[in-house]
Amino acid sequence: MAVNNVTDLLQSGLKAETLRQKAIAGNVANMETPGYRRADVRFEELLAKALQSSDDEDVDIAPEIFQPRQTPVKANGNDVNLETEVGKMVENTLKQTAYVRLLNKKFQQYQLAIDTSKT
Repeated sequence: MAVNNVTDLLQSGLKAETLRQKAIAGNVANMETPGYRRADVRFEELLAKALQSSDDEDVDIAPEIFQPRQTPVKANGNDVNLETEVGKMVENTLKQTAYVRLLNKKFQQYQLAIDTSKT
């Protein structure tokens, strides 16, 4: 996708935050599972790369699930911390809300342009 379409970027962001919400839910569900390592979503780095590329270059900014493996591991091999996950869930919810609001504004602009052109 070329990164000159704001609507596509906002939709990609919303997809990333939806995927991240699922990853967080999976982390919480597995917080007592021996050997489970938390999952997260890589999107912001991909978005930054896409925004720095030339306008005619297509860059894939699809979110990716990965295991950061940077958090302390408990005796059972699990690295999920409930407080961390709750904090990430709150942050993620705020991002999702922002993307939805921005998309709504964009669609309102499209609707206004369509309605204005009819008169």
